Amino acid sequence: MARTYRLGFARKLANVVVGALLARGVPAAGKTGFLLTTKGRKSGLDRTTPVNVVEFGGARWLVSPYGTVGWVHNLRAEPVARLHRGATREVWDVEEADGAAAAPVLRHYVGQVRVTAPFFDAAPGAPVEEFAAEAARHPVFRLARPHT
Repeated sequence: MARTYRLGFARKLANVVVGALLARGVPAAGKTGFLLTTKGRKSGLDRTTPVNVVEFGGARWLVSPYGTVGWVHNLRAEPVARLHRGATREVWDVEEADGAAAAPVLRHYVGQVRVTAPFFDAAPGAPVEEFAAEAARHPVFRLARPHT
């Protein structure tokens, strides 16, 4: 059974440390680590969190390994993702993937970002069909096009 994500003290501290490193351009979460800034759906204020952007099938993807968290709600309300790491800044329009499109991305993601594997019922390397069952619990967004 997959673990449930809880944003406790240790996770908050880790996010602060990783966020500070990413802001300075240090690849703390590997080459896939970025800071994602979204517009708060209720407050309208900027919200920033560390994420991993993975490449798969010729596209770049944002995966929510911990479920429908705040940044997911924010992207659903306004599908614009601002990514940065050090001096690198990108702004993308995003599109949420349906279950069929999300399944192979989730499988790839768990293989790339192994620290998130305990939050999935499907094991790394499991058939894509097992990840299709996970798609409703782990939203996936494609970086569709640069935002204008």
